[in-house]
Amino acid sequence: MKRSKRCCWTVALLALALAVPGLARAEVHELRISRGYGIHYLPMFVMERQKLIEKHAHALGLGELAVTWQAIDGGNQINDAMLSGALDIASLGVPGFLVLWDKTKGTRIEVLGIAPMSIGSMWVNSRIDSVRTLADFTERDRIALPGIKTSYGAVVLQMMAAKAFGEADYARLDALTVGLPYPEAVAALLSGKTEITAHVASPPFNQIELDQPGIHRVASSREALGDLPVILAQTTRRFHDANPKTIAAFVAALDEACRFATDDKPAAAALYAAAANVKTSDTLALRILEDPENRFSITPTHMMAFADFMHRVGTLKHAPASWNELFFPEIHDLPGS
Repeated sequence: MKRSKRCCWTVALLALALAVPGLARAEVHELRISRGYGIHYLPMFVMERQKLIEKHAHALGLGELAVTWQAIDGGNQINDAMLSGALDIASLGVPGFLVLWDKTKGTRIEVLGIAPMSIGSMWVNSRIDSVRTLADFTERDRIALPGIKTSYGAVVLQMMAAKAFGEADYARLDALTVGLPYPEAVAALLSGKTEITAHVASPPFNQIELDQPGIHRVASSREALGDLPVILAQTTRRFHDANPKTIAAFVAALDEACRFATDDKPAAAALYAAAANVKTSDTLALRILEDPENRFSITPTHMMAFADFMHRVGTLKHAPASWNELFFPEIHDLPGS
């Protein structure tokens, strides 16, 4: 998007915020946000380090806004924190968001997406030499992923299984999965001393594993399914409607962070290597960012690929008519899918 169009879009965000009824009520003075560990959360690390939310909040007349960040991994834990009121905005994988959207649709605690932030690929890595395709997994294998059934890795594995074995067999590998946070799963796979023989991982974890002897890639979600959205930010309708300027500041900050990650990859790689609680060098982070399968944007692309699959297999009761139904109006003018 050209800079002139971005300026117009930012002005439109402010106009939308000012048009929301009830703006006279004071908005929050503290914004509580969650993020995960992987490099697909890079825009969140940029926002935190460069204090972009605070900058845009000040520009919108909100004064001093205290932003606190929590590292939480796994859709189930994030959604529990959101529904309990411990978080205002959560960033998580698309499937975990869709599950909460489905459960809360039409209720007083309805949750919708604010904006996505990353597109990328998941890899299935293994330390068992005989496992070269998804069909090679046996009852002796245990596949680590952030959370069973509805985490990003779990649903992507189901989608890849459906492609490999037929949709009726989409859950064929579910019985082999074990829920583990990414850092623990990497340690378990590399040690070779636990039950974990494979891992459904995102960068940098998938690349950290593959750089070690004895680990090989079994499957790639991009090769099997094409480009998929990875991480998005969500909040409740109650919080969104009560804090229109705060939401506008967040969207503007996220867009700026995505542009930074796209336009200055060396600086973004150095920022991630310094900020993330993961042993990632600048060189490795830059290698991942320069891989065209990893991109950053607030435009919702291929959201319906997840929603349609999860509805067909019964994970979701509701089928959204379009991607717009999943997000608040702030990004409805973008060319999503």
